[in-house]
Amino acid sequence: MDNRVLANFLTEDGRLRTIPTKHSKLLVVLDHLAQEFEPGRTYPEAEVNDVLQRFHPDYAALRRYLVENGFMTREDNLYWRSGGTFEV
Repeated sequence: MDNRVLANFLTEDGRLRTIPTKHSKLLVVLDHLAQEFEPGRTYPEAEVNDVLQRFHPDYAALRRYLVENGFMTREDNLYWRSGGTFEV
């Protein structure tokens, strides 16, 4: 199901057509976005914005959703990946 959700929301070049409003679909998209961040590394807000801006112009909303849904943690304007699917 995840691949079908991603196919519906991502363009061929990997950008988001829209940010899903249904929470279950949003979680699939957020998990996909979380893969862009290396586990164990901290990112300044500007770098998080740069990564997310490649997917959708409303990078601030994506950043907020990643934090609110436990995919990333924010402290002292630094972010790090704290959730999502991890490759083994």
